[in-house]
Amino acid sequence: MALPRGTLPPKNRPAASPERVIHSLRHLVKLVQVKEVRRRSLLPLLVSTATLPQGNDSKNALLQEYLKRSKENKARNDKERLDDYYKRNYKDYFEFFEGSAREKKEELLSESERAIRAWLEKNKK
Repeated sequence: MALPRGTLPPKNRPAASPERVIHSLRHLVKLVQVKEVRRRSLLPLLVSTATLPQGNDSKNALLQEYLKRSKENKARNDKERLDDYYKRNYKDYFEFFEGSAREKKEELLSESERAIRAWLEKNKK
């Protein structure tokens, strides 16, 4: 669709001036006042929303069961999530780091190098 003659496409238009923004906001305020949208008119809407039924008991019981299981397995799920994070983000680094320590004898390895070797052995795929 062609633009009217003399108008710029949206990406080439200059940014709105502060005066224009203030004018737009004043226009919106007038519209809201004309349409009588005020806090008093929102009150019946809020009351009706609060009195809606909350769903049946079987769904509520099922949600409570899921919540209970989630709380029971939280530590295990957190550990699995953390292990997965380490495997994705540290495996390449640890393999690179191990390359320099591969030639060293076990007695000459530092504590961190031993821990990296143990982690790589444990997490081999």
